[in-house]
Amino acid sequence: MLPTIRVALFASVAIAALGLSPAQTQQNNMTFFVTSAGPGKGADLGGLAGADRHCQTLAQAAGAGGKTWRAYLSTQGAGAVNARDRIGRGPWMNAKGDVIAKSVDDLHSPSNNLTKLTALSEKGAGVNGRGDTPNMHDILTGSQPNGTAFAADKDMTCGNWTKSAEGAAMVGHHDRQGLRDDDVSKSWNSSHPSRGPGGGCAQDDLKSTGGNGLFYCFAAN
Repeated sequence: MLPTIRVALFASVAIAALGLSPAQTQQNNMTFFVTSAGPGKGADLGGLAGADRHCQTLAQAAGAGGKTWRAYLSTQGAGAVNARDRIGRGPWMNAKGDVIAKSVDDLHSPSNNLTKLTALSEKGAGVNGRGDTPNMHDILTGSQPNGTAFAADKDMTCGNWTKSAEGAAMVGHHDRQGLRDDDVSKSWNSSHPSRGPGGGCAQDDLKSTGGNGLFYCFAAN
């Protein structure tokens, strides 16, 4: 038997012995996902700690809880945090093994592989985008295109992810589509601020412009 065949056979036997399906094995290796649901309180995520906890809980349920998960979110003001500085060094792959980006710089470059087809949930499912009903392509980030925080003069993080009424949060489009054919509309992390009749941070506000309070999660280790 050829060595490569022996290795593949051994891996298959090991996976079977652990009671894991190939899909579960891929999810164990997952280091990136879009949340399948938000906490349900609009952009009030319980701050960064609450958002990270939500990432960890979803990853745990999907069989990838052995990693340290961080939400891709920036904060503003004193002690501002850049989303790009809290997600590790990469590379990152989705639940199906597709590499999203090889490094932080790659993630924030035009060559990254984050698209509607690869920006999957922790369950390995696609996330609705422009043209789907309902559209949920607005992903909370609070970040500038390079992954850094905004200045504190204008709220772009719904009060550092603690507000569910007045305020605004910068969102990106995971499907890289918008109302226009320009870089802003195609941005995965910095397309436009949230808005709506409830003030901009409520769950219904996020839904009104094509969102659902979802955000990106990355394994930082």
